[in-house]
Amino acid sequence: MHDAPERPATLDPAALDDAAAALTRALQLHPLVARVVAMRGGTTPDRARRWLSPRLQDLTRPDAMIDRDRAAERIVDAVKRRERIAVFGDYDVDGITSASLLSRVLRRLGGEVSTHVASRFSGGYGLSDAAVDRILADRPTLLITCDCGTSDHPRLERLRALGVDVIVVDHHKVPDEALPALAFLNPHRPDCGFAYKHLASVGLAFSISAAVRARLDANLDLRPYLDLVALGTIADVAPLDGDNRILTRVGLNRIADGEAGPGVKALLGEAKVRFRLTARDVGFSVAPLLNAPGRLGSAVPTLELLMTEDATKAASLARDLAEANVQRREISAALIDAATKQVTEVYGDELPRGIVVAGDGWHHGMGGIVAGRLVDRLGVAVAVVAMEGDEGVGSVRAPKGAKLYDAVVRCREDLVTFGGHDGAAGLRVRRDRLEAFRASFARAFEGFAGPAPAEERWDLELTEADLTADLGVDLASLEPTGEANPEVRVCVRAARIQDARAINDTHLRLSFAMGRRSIPAFVFDGVSRRARGEIPLVGTRVDVVGALRTDPWNGPGAVQLDLASIRAV
Repeated sequence: MHDAPERPATLDPAALDDAAAALTRALQLHPLVARVVAMRGGTTPDRARRWLSPRLQDLTRPDAMIDRDRAAERIVDAVKRRERIAVFGDYDVDGITSASLLSRVLRRLGGEVSTHVASRFSGGYGLSDAAVDRILADRPTLLITCDCGTSDHPRLERLRALGVDVIVVDHHKVPDEALPALAFLNPHRPDCGFAYKHLASVGLAFSISAAVRARLDANLDLRPYLDLVALGTIADVAPLDGDNRILTRVGLNRIADGEAGPGVKALLGEAKVRFRLTARDVGFSVAPLLNAPGRLGSAVPTLELLMTEDATKAASLARDLAEANVQRREISAALIDAATKQVTEVYGDELPRGIVVAGDGWHHGMGGIVAGRLVDRLGVAVAVVAMEGDEGVGSVRAPKGAKLYDAVVRCREDLVTFGGHDGAAGLRVRRDRLEAFRASFARAFEGFAGPAPAEERWDLELTEADLTADLGVDLASLEPTGEANPEVRVCVRAARIQDARAINDTHLRLSFAMGRRSIPAFVFDGVSRRARGEIPLVGTRVDVVGALRTDPWNGPGAVQLDLASIRAV
């Protein structure tokens, strides 16, 4: 199926061996995990200890975050004067968790707060004119935007002309034009001295909440809100290093210890998370539930779930989200089929590095899902546009390493509006500019060579000696894994396939013998791959590459592989 994997470039082997041995002795780490930690920069026991056991006191000092003090002062004035404060979040998980966190904190501190979220179907992404109309109906004197606002200059000008002060809390790319806002919290600002640049908006909301609490000299513990910080940060695919690693790790620990809010507890029940929540669980099981209502219609049910303090109401809302997610899966599956067929019709076998698919009647709440699936299948950047009348709403995704936002900027003359970052972008395009956009989008990605085949990358060889009873326990200390802190990828040489069984007529569960030990493995979409002859028969010796994960079903020390590559030897 694939050639034998090649070992990636790494630290000097002797230095890496010495560092890993030192970590094994000093921290009582499993040797394989110690080697991974050393490869990722934890080359001394002190550095490794801080990385493996992150603490809130290790967060970057916020003093250099531009406009943080100014924003805190204005919010405190609004709280003390009993002004009407509006909090507005974008419709994705980061936006909703940000708005929920900030609203709940300000209410606890005595603020009069109304909370709003964007709608894909009424105004679309960010602070639209329709959203401003809804906000103004509450007659606020202060608006705080969460996960949007960086590119919403006309709406901010409108609010300023009406006497509404605006504080923008966002983490998207900063345009050259100055923002007409009272305060603008965004570490990507060129003039922002805050050292850690990758906080999601929910992390910024947590930071400004701490600043407001301090200025009010309030006795309010903010740790109970870290469940929202963890969910929003992971769901937004923010880098899980630095401050993000600290915040998400502490937040996940609180969830595991039963200290999450009623909404998150109910959500985990519907997501059927039976063991300690991991970043992977958030991405695959929890975030889709949170996003489902906003993809189908209004994101308000998700906001209500994360705002409520009532466990009974939370349980009912969580059930509604689960039902919406079932409907979402059915719709998205049909659209993926339609989009895949259109790719063949429009482009044939020679795909450019950036492709655009569009259709009338397509559900534009599903655009991101469809684009992401096509990126995975085709390895090119994809814009999926749902047309309605003279305009279409598009979602853009691209392979890892592509400068997605910069590419969309280069298409701006063909677009009505756009926004986002390198992980995801949204846009609006007129029907009469669709073909022009298709051409400019292809040109924008011409220089992108495409991602390296994931199955060819691996960190370490896994041997029989590594399969000890404590491997899974120490492996769990690497969590949360994801962007900028990937799961450990291992290569296993000459393992013998012991067993191969279908799961739900879709996936395969395998078992490999490694000397006198064995390790379970999963192959997603494995049944179809076996039908194509890509999975060798039981008894065959194989080289495999896959992500090494904990296996909670078989005990805290157990591990398993999710296979990316398998080759008979």
